[in-house]
Amino acid sequence: MPEARYIVGEPYQMGSQWSYPREDFALRDSGLAAVALDRRAGRRTLNGEIHDPARISAAHRTLQLPSIVRVTNLENGLELLVRVNDRGPSQPGRLLELSRRAGELLQIPPSGGTQIAIAVESGPSRALAGALPAVETRALKIDAAPREALNAERLPDLPGTRVVALNHDARPSRAVADLPTASGSADISLPEQPWRVAARPGRLMIQASSFNNRADAQRQAARIGGRVETLGQGRRAEHRVRLGPFASAPQADSALEAVLRSGVSDARIVID
Repeated sequence: MPEARYIVGEPYQMGSQWSYPREDFALRDSGLAAVALDRRAGRRTLNGEIHDPARISAAHRTLQLPSIVRVTNLENGLELLVRVNDRGPSQPGRLLELSRRAGELLQIPPSGGTQIAIAVESGPSRALAGALPAVETRALKIDAAPREALNAERLPDLPGTRVVALNHDARPSRAVADLPTASGSADISLPEQPWRVAARPGRLMIQASSFNNRADAQRQAARIGGRVETLGQGRRAEHRVRLGPFASAPQADSALEAVLRSGVSDARIVID
């Protein structure tokens, strides 16, 4: 029987999109959530763990597996630690595919489409990387980005939650402090208790490609009906092609489908 292992993996195609996995312990991103439709436990995830829809887990297209990720529902302020142990979502325009239980705790409907933000928890994720056998050499090292302070409050226990003893205070990062941060344990138990932070829904945008050369960006923008946004100055300037904002997830999905059909394979939905 296969055992759980640490894996990054090779580039792969899922549907019409190519993904390029890489080790990143500082990833922060935003987009729309999906919720896994499978209702039965037992299948193996890509890194050899047993999927259980009643546990807190998720799938991501490029992160090292497994990882511990803080997921924030930007629309209601609920925040939860989630174990990422599989590849997905298969639906274009979705950033993370949550297990049924993770979706319930974050109050994300089975249909998904909710605005979320994710941030890798570096310490626990590095602990998992060190505790599990690896199937490849891990060469890329990225230091964790500074974490902004957030005001939080503990919520009443939700129906069906398993009690986990944690020392809660006004900072949701206390839950992370109670998790292992050194090699030696691959069995990290996550609290089935979300925290409340400020809701901060944003604008639905489509980000196409990024270019070092503004003329290249302008050509793509003209072809897909987007605009160029420049970050930075001089040689370090990044020219991003964007479309939007869109009033709803279905509108953003339709626009993304058209951009992907035009040949811009790295286009995605982001939250501004």
